[in-house]
Amino acid sequence: MRKAGVIGLGKSGIAVARLLRESDIQIEVSERRDTEELRAEKERLEREGIKVEIGKHSKEFIRDKDLLIVSPGVDNPQLFLWAKEEGVPLVSEIEVAYRFCSSPIIAITGTNGKSSAATLIGEMLKKAGKKAVVCGNIGIPFSHIVREGGYEVVVLEVSSFQLERIDRFKPYISVILNITPDHLDRYQNFEEYKRAKYRIFENQREGDWLLINKSCQQAVKRHLLNTNRFPHILWLDEKDEIKQSAKIVGRILGISKEIIQRSLEEFKGLEHRLEYVDTIGKVRFINDSKATNVDAVRYALENVSPPVILILGGKDKGGEFSSLCSLIKEKVKKTILIGKAKEKIREQIKEAGETEEVCSLKEVFSIVRRIGEEGDTVLFSPGCASFDMFANFEERGREFKKLVKEMAKG
Repeated sequence: MRKAGVIGLGKSGIAVARLLRESDIQIEVSERRDTEELRAEKERLEREGIKVEIGKHSKEFIRDKDLLIVSPGVDNPQLFLWAKEEGVPLVSEIEVAYRFCSSPIIAITGTNGKSSAATLIGEMLKKAGKKAVVCGNIGIPFSHIVREGGYEVVVLEVSSFQLERIDRFKPYISVILNITPDHLDRYQNFEEYKRAKYRIFENQREGDWLLINKSCQQAVKRHLLNTNRFPHILWLDEKDEIKQSAKIVGRILGISKEIIQRSLEEFKGLEHRLEYVDTIGKVRFINDSKATNVDAVRYALENVSPPVILILGGKDKGGEFSSLCSLIKEKVKKTILIGKAKEKIREQIKEAGETEEVCSLKEVFSIVRRIGEEGDTVLFSPGCASFDMFANFEERGREFKKLVKEMAKG
């Protein structure tokens, strides 16, 4: 490979561009957006010898490339058609990073819980004295870690988007947690979404390990019948899959029972996932901004005490909120709706109880001040993507926590 193109100037795009540039491969980057921040990034990369086009994805950019690396958020059928016409293969950032990685990889996917599982496994490995790094969809690009070096084991959270365009990518241990409907704004149906997830183990061989939620059992067996590759398969219980996956990974890697148990007991959970923020006037505030799909909201409602003031909404991902109606009737005194999906959600849950729509997260707190009573739980569990109002779920969660702090002061 002499010349490669990177589609998308996000964190993973920048990381893989730098990784390849340091390997003496000629690199160009294409970014559809055009902002002041991206122009500054373009200047920085071009000083490093990486050419960047912004404000478009041009057909000219694709010509003369040996390989195109597509960032996870890019879903551009026209661009993909041009690549096919020019005969240029498309791969994901994790595929490229894998080719530069010589250490064992523990890759984790699923709809909900993968960040928690990756973090727990990473903490357990570090307690065992291993130089482990947690990266991927959880925040730090795989390519950045490979470029920096200094690790023994990679714990890699991977999304369906990242798995869509792998080729040789092969973890030593693959973990598939629950798979429930999500990203139906990108996939034609649930089956297509599941097939993307199952790609995590398509290159695994004898001697590799596949840990998978029991709910996927029949589908995975059918999937494996079409291959000659049979890794060791262990089934995870649906109710406690995160801790169980960590225990099994620990045993596979020879970690002592004492360290495994201590890791499970000391794990505090993740920021923005059922995160307790504060209690104001005996009203508890829970930040669950990481809940970006309906199933995550269901889990949150099942694990908080009523009565609940529920905050739902954001950018629609094709979720079916009517499936929450029985839980909302049982536990929620009022649902506050925000974001672009609020009208859709209102229609789908209108039989479940009282709703109120607002234009901003700040307005939510005016309602909470008015209706909040001793013993209530304010649950911010949006069930949608954040991109209509915020850069990501982390920014959305930080804004919620900031507003809670302001309410506590005022």
